[in-house]
Amino acid sequence: MIEGRATARYVRTSAQKAGLVMDLIRGKNVDLALSTLRFSGKRIANDIEKVLRSAVANAQQKDGASGDADRMFVAGCYADQGPSQKRIRPAPMGRAFRIQKRTAHLTVQVEERPQAVVRVPARPPEGGADAAATDRPEKPARRKARKSSASESDAMKATATTEDTAAPTESAAKESD
Repeated sequence: MIEGRATARYVRTSAQKAGLVMDLIRGKNVDLALSTLRFSGKRIANDIEKVLRSAVANAQQKDGASGDADRMFVAGCYADQGPSQKRIRPAPMGRAFRIQKRTAHLTVQVEERPQAVVRVPARPPEGGADAAATDRPEKPARRKARKSSASESDAMKATATTEDTAAPTESAAKESD
């Protein structure tokens, strides 16, 4: 498998903010990842897009690569914390507050998917289509049989009740004649 990797170090953002954007593109095709980054509202998305394009270019330069970016996907991406710059901000009553300006190291790894495997249909079993149909149990037919037997018993009950109710009226009609 051909893979490419690129890293941008000391990017002026926190690793947590970069990680949120990287979660959006992990595992996606390169084209889809680039469009996701382009329409993301985060400022760090531009830096991640640069790193992704660099990783794709690195993968295309390797021996044995097809050079087709359509077959590549983002195999891994992560943001590690870099060194923080410490600054002092004046505070009330002569005090000082510390400000940390965080940095991050962005890493993106892309891989090339293997060629699509063409599936060859299996040969039908000997004896033609009838043999294949008899080898498999027919579960839907059994369910229908159960439902039909239940509906038949309901129909028999319904006819029995109509015969019972109809019988007294016929016998009463015979007696009155």
